[in-house]
Amino acid sequence: MKNAAFVLRTLLLSAALLPAAQAQTVSSPTTLTVFMGSQQRPEIFQPIFDRFSKQNPNIRVKIEQGGATSEAQNQYLTTVLAARDPSLDIFLIDVVRPATFAAAGWAEPLDSYIPSKDQYLKAFLPGTIASATVNGKLYALPAFTDAQFLYYRKDLLAKYGAKVPTTWDELTATAAKITKAEGATGNSNLQGFNFQGAPIEGTVCNFLEMLWSAGGDAGNVDSAQGQQGLNFLVNSVKSKLSPASSAEIKTDDSRQQFQAGKVLFGLNWSYAWAHFQGKSPDPTLVKGNVGVAKLPAFGKNSSSTCVGGWQWGVSSYSKNKAAAVKLLQYMVSSDVQRDLAVNGAYLPVRRALYNDAAVVAANPHFKTLFPVVSNARSRPVTPAYPRVSEIIRTNVSAAVSGNKTVDAALKDMQQGLAPLLK
Repeated sequence: MKNAAFVLRTLLLSAALLPAAQAQTVSSPTTLTVFMGSQQRPEIFQPIFDRFSKQNPNIRVKIEQGGATSEAQNQYLTTVLAARDPSLDIFLIDVVRPATFAAAGWAEPLDSYIPSKDQYLKAFLPGTIASATVNGKLYALPAFTDAQFLYYRKDLLAKYGAKVPTTWDELTATAAKITKAEGATGNSNLQGFNFQGAPIEGTVCNFLEMLWSAGGDAGNVDSAQGQQGLNFLVNSVKSKLSPASSAEIKTDDSRQQFQAGKVLFGLNWSYAWAHFQGKSPDPTLVKGNVGVAKLPAFGKNSSSTCVGGWQWGVSSYSKNKAAAVKLLQYMVSSDVQRDLAVNGAYLPVRRALYNDAAVVAANPHFKTLFPVVSNARSRPVTPAYPRVSEIIRTNVSAAVSGNKTVDAALKDMQQGLAPLLK
């Protein structure tokens, strides 16, 4: 009887402890690992992730920080995902990557995780959703959109009675006039025009913007329009309006040089604005003296800018997919998008925020340049895009450095792109 009583007490105690044990198992926290590059400013995203964790105590979020360029980040992700490594749950990828990631099977389709998906997505800019959709399936959610703009020194234009250029020829003439005049006052280090010429994704965009604004297209780069566009970049260096080191300049180099007061006109993305206004780890010498305009064009052609931005994807090999999608939906919510716009000058992916008082107060140019953002043009959409990008950026950089003639660079580009852009 004693043994029977002991067994009974043991069973009762086990039954009493079981719910507690189950609760402990259910409440054990999930840790989501998010991969992003240093240029995407993890210091802005971490407080937002922390707020998410406070609202969702069972989900922790940590950042794994990667390279400073789109290419370096993509190379790392390619290595990790090709190995089917489950260590990453979420990745922040360049807007040109979803088609490649979908074709490789690296990005989890999100359709089944989002109830009433079509209705949910109506609040977003159509272009941001189009770039995240491959063969009718949604493979990412847009983190922020982007476009390239012409940043200029308002104070220097006012000093010399100059207008904001609407053509590339006007930009050249204005830059030559002001840099010469500033040189006579002792400011001999002022760059007339700064662009990205290193073999990076930003250089692809700079070239396409020149090509498009000459009336050309990526399917025919070895053309009069290609000549006009690439010659403009090469001649800017030859004439010393752009630095001799232009073939080595990356996107954030351009931002830092403009922020240091060394640039009159510069091509850059929306993120640069917050840096110029003092929301930056680097000191700024241009706060209050920066203007933003749409890019110039050649002659009577239309201005064209390159659509940019980054996308949140969920790894196909993640063990925490539902939690990951929950974080993604939080990151594209109105409150978070407003926060990113106000504190980081990131262009929102939700249309309504371009009329939001807080967003417009922090970024006055957002409302006026909304048509520019809405009409930004896409780089070629193809699973072979990494190769397309490599062909363009390496040839453009070689021409800018003087290691290739413009003719040779365009011919090599055309030969490489033709089978990829059929």
